[in-house]
Amino acid sequence: MFMNKKNVKQGFKLRTTRLACAAALVLLATACATGPNANPRDPLEPFNRGVYSFNDAVDRAVVKPVATAYRDVLPRPVRTGVTNFFHNLQDAWSGVNNALQLKPLETVESFMRFGVNTVFGLAGLLDVASEMRLQRHTEDFGQTLGYWGVGAGPYLVLPLLGPSTVRDTAALPVDAQGNLVSSVSDVPTRNSATAVNLVDRRSRLLDASKMLDQVALDPYTFTRDAFLQRRRSQVYDGDPPDDEVLDDAQTDSATK
Repeated sequence: MFMNKKNVKQGFKLRTTRLACAAALVLLATACATGPNANPRDPLEPFNRGVYSFNDAVDRAVVKPVATAYRDVLPRPVRTGVTNFFHNLQDAWSGVNNALQLKPLETVESFMRFGVNTVFGLAGLLDVASEMRLQRHTEDFGQTLGYWGVGAGPYLVLPLLGPSTVRDTAALPVDAQGNLVSSVSDVPTRNSATAVNLVDRRSRLLDASKMLDQVALDPYTFTRDAFLQRRRSQVYDGDPPDDEVLDDAQTDSATK
């Protein structure tokens, strides 16, 4: 007898929630206590603000200048090729996660994108699949956990990696295994590819970070709220439910 989707989700949630809850307990034990007026989705705010300040200092001193030079020196077609290459690698892992989420059309399109761009797009430097109107459906394991009912848990800022949640942090080791760059055996090549990907991603956020510095009274709060809203939209494929009672209850239970 086949189990329906609801029963499968419940079983999966029971198994995966344990890992997220364990991570939450460790983080709560190491963070400073918060006041009664703390944002319920950010009970670790003092800890998070400290990490945010550290990340911001590293970004301003190292990452942002390198990303700016990268954008100013390399022609746009070269930068587009680099972006396409790493997006193509992501399409393969997105295909796996779409399959785990029981999305047949998205699974097929993700793997077709990867195959077409790898073979006909010079290993992904050219986005031939988009010209063929094959849609990109970017998914990661954190979104897969969310699809099967695992709550996001408290907001968390990771050193160097930036905004996250307890659920997404617990998913990072799995996402690392799905990252094709990490499977490269040659260490210098792997490290170089990782660095180029980081710089390319940061270069595409230069204008957004400049605007953030200009308009946000509190960049930390603005970044947190924007991240949580965007992440929720991603988990629900752009159509989150209007009622957020379930998410709030899951967050509260994770912080107790």
